[in-house]
Amino acid sequence: MFAIIQTGGKQYRVQEGDVIRVENLKGEAGDKLDLTPLFVGGDQALFGDAVSKFVVNAEVVEHGRGPKIYIRKYKSGVQYRRRTGHRQDYTAIKILGIKG
Repeated sequence: MFAIIQTGGKQYRVQEGDVIRVENLKGEAGDKLDLTPLFVGGDQALFGDAVSKFVVNAEVVEHGRGPKIYIRKYKSGVQYRRRTGHRQDYTAIKILGIKG
């Protein structure tokens, strides 16, 4: 059985035992989360009102920062060059189960 959840403006396909990196969430390592799925699939596909009975149980594994991404800006002819970097914060969560 799998579910599609939405968090941080993005959608993820998850199943029991998956560890995924999502946008930064509040909570310490070991905290439990309950996420509402948009879609549940497996033997049957469920969406809409039928999905409202389901819940995805997850646990916060860690907080961290992703790899550094370099941004370069350039304009020809005017000696304009810029180089900056960015590291996105993330929260790793482990899917404990899909109950419903």
